[in-house]
Amino acid sequence: MSSETTSRLTRLKKAWAHAFAVSPPGSEITPDEIDLAERVAVFLVKRRLTVPALILLETGRPLNFLGSQFLTFLSPFVSIIFSQTQDFDRFTHFLEKRKSIDCLIHKIMEVEDPHG
Repeated sequence: MSSETTSRLTRLKKAWAHAFAVSPPGSEITPDEIDLAERVAVFLVKRRLTVPALILLETGRPLNFLGSQFLTFLSPFVSIIFSQTQDFDRFTHFLEKRKSIDCLIHKIMEVEDPHG
C-alpha cells in the first residue's frame, strides 16, 4: 500500500471515528452550563412551574435537539429569563447535548427540595 493510500485511510478513519457515537466528543456538561440550568430551575420553581416543566422535559426528551432549535426561534421573547443574549445562546447549545435534560431535571428537583 502506498503512503498516499495509507494517509487517506487514516484521515477517513479519523473523520468517521465518532460518526455513530452516542455522545460525541465535547458533549460533556460544563460548569457554566450547570449554572445556567440552575438559574432556569430557580426561575421555574419560584413560579411554581416545577410539575409542568418536569412533564415537558420528560416527554420531550427524545426531541431535545429540536427543542433547542425552537428556542432559537423564540429568542426575542426569552429576555424574561435570560438578561443577556449570550446566556440564552449558551442555554440553547446546552440543550443540544444528550445529558442536558437529565442535568436540568436534577437541578429543578434540587431547587424544589434542597434537603433531599
